[in-house]
Amino acid sequence: MGGITDYIQFVLAPQMITGLALGVAVVLVALGLTIIFGLLDVINMAHGEFYAVGAYLALALGASGISFWILLVIVPLVMLPVGYAVERGLIQRVFNLPDRHVTTLLLTFGLGLVIEEALKIIFGANTQRPPTPISGAVELMGVLLPSYRLFLIVIGAAIVIAVALIINKTTLGSLVRAAAFDSNMAASLGVPVKRVFAWTFAFGVALAGLAGVLLAPIYSVFPTMGRDFIFLAFTVVIVGGMGSIAGAVVAGLLLTQIQAISSLIVPPVWSDPILFGIMVVMLVVRPQGLFGRLGHG
Repeated sequence: MGGITDYIQFVLAPQMITGLALGVAVVLVALGLTIIFGLLDVINMAHGEFYAVGAYLALALGASGISFWILLVIVPLVMLPVGYAVERGLIQRVFNLPDRHVTTLLLTFGLGLVIEEALKIIFGANTQRPPTPISGAVELMGVLLPSYRLFLIVIGAAIVIAVALIINKTTLGSLVRAAAFDSNMAASLGVPVKRVFAWTFAFGVALAGLAGVLLAPIYSVFPTMGRDFIFLAFTVVIVGGMGSIAGAVVAGLLLTQIQAISSLIVPPVWSDPILFGIMVVMLVVRPQGLFGRLGHG
């Protein structure tokens, strides 16, 4: 029994806690992605780059002396008009084309490449890391967990709950869900659908920027950082159900736990293929994902 207890405490528990912290990080990135797809039916391939922009904004503003806690407010507010302008200036121009899914996918993919190259030109290609705003560690289940990672888990849960309440319990959320369910009917009832679409896209971009601020002290800042999370975030969105907030949370936490535990059994190089394999199986067995889609039944 002692051997099993020691294995759980010193091997399995640390991996599960690490998986939990990574899961919250992935959920934060996937949250805006799933909201954008749930309403606009747009696969935003530039979402990872918006996450990187948020991290670089935090890095630049933090270097000028602005507190990390103020950055948590400033960066999402800066990202809001950026997202609004992208949706009104680019997405809406091709949104009504017959092949809009392919067009918007290629459009946002190209936009992501432009943003990535712009970040290299402005900030350089070197990896940078802002200081961790909370030092120290907390003992959890016999494991020392850095205090900032614990803070990330707590604030991540708070953000998810706040977004879910906004979508499901407010008048604004009702307008969003109405436009998502039937945009023509909503427009006939006086809902400004195009503006709702634009602000919802902006909200998703702001969430990506907020994730960049929160995750930069852990995962560092570099121009291609969006790629590290976006593929995992897309896997989470597909497995959880494109457009489902609950699906993004459950799939994010579940998949990262699978990744963390599987690394104890197989070489780490197999962790990503395992997750992508789960995604492929889900697409074959249950294409709508675990929880379906926001505003579409």
